[in-house]
Amino acid sequence: MVPALVAQYLDYVRFEKRLAERTLALYTLDLAKLGALADTAGVALTEVAQHHIRRWVAQMHGQGRSGRGIALILSGWRGFYVWLGRQGLVATNPVQDVRAPKAAKPLPKALGLDEAVAFADFDNEADDPWLEARDAAMVELLYGGGLRVGELTGLDAAPGPSAKGWVDLAAGEAHVLGKGSKRRIVPIGQTAVAALQAWLAMRAEGQGTDLSAALFLGRYGTRLTAASVWQRLRRRSRLAGTATPVHPHMLRHSFASHVLQSSGDLRAVQELLGHANISTTQVYTRLDFQHLAKVYDAAHPRAKRSAGD
Repeated sequence: MVPALVAQYLDYVRFEKRLAERTLALYTLDLAKLGALADTAGVALTEVAQHHIRRWVAQMHGQGRSGRGIALILSGWRGFYVWLGRQGLVATNPVQDVRAPKAAKPLPKALGLDEAVAFADFDNEADDPWLEARDAAMVELLYGGGLRVGELTGLDAAPGPSAKGWVDLAAGEAHVLGKGSKRRIVPIGQTAVAALQAWLAMRAEGQGTDLSAALFLGRYGTRLTAASVWQRLRRRSRLAGTATPVHPHMLRHSFASHVLQSSGDLRAVQELLGHANISTTQVYTRLDFQHLAKVYDAAHPRAKRSAGD
């Protein structure tokens, strides 16, 4: 049964605020939950205090309710107590300073080691050789060096006074301009160097008469955009048969995860990625743990219980 005060409030939001039926239905459910919790605690709705609200939030969180779901419930409750205050029925709003638990940040998507290597090794023989050489070099820098897409498209073919970044093939390094205009040097490895040498040998064969200084160009000699890189990688992943569409940041995440799996050196990964704070890099320890957990589940004799346990 809906408490009388709740019914009056629902009439108010239905007729005065003209809420949509869907929103009204959600308010009805959330306020029914509030009434049930108040009954269980032995308090009237007008006697609910902040410590009650905090306890109920903790209970909902413990039952698996998401932070976003709890935030929506609190929003409905908060509006109800604002209305009660206007009616002179409560002195303070017990929901006012209560916030839902923060939702856990989703883990970045990364390719498995074998999948990433297969994607990087994919040779699209049916494609235009010029485009294939360019795209292969881009993949090698994104996965082999962990570059951001903006750092990739900002690279010039040669160092210069106005260059944001460039590659030094002799040293096997990429000089990039990262977030906050911070420069860093990233090792790129022999495979990336070979891919870049192949691309540079073909780069001037585009249709543009006045080539941009950019390392990676479109067909008409202009600097390749981030959106174009996204499109080319999605196309490449479709042709390569990759399980999920690949985007530039996925290759950066894969780079970080695989380096951490091999080395266990979080500080080195932080430096390679150009993160200002180690906390930003620590998300990859969660990816690494997921990988280890899967290996354990698949291989360890104690990982799986028998049906009779």
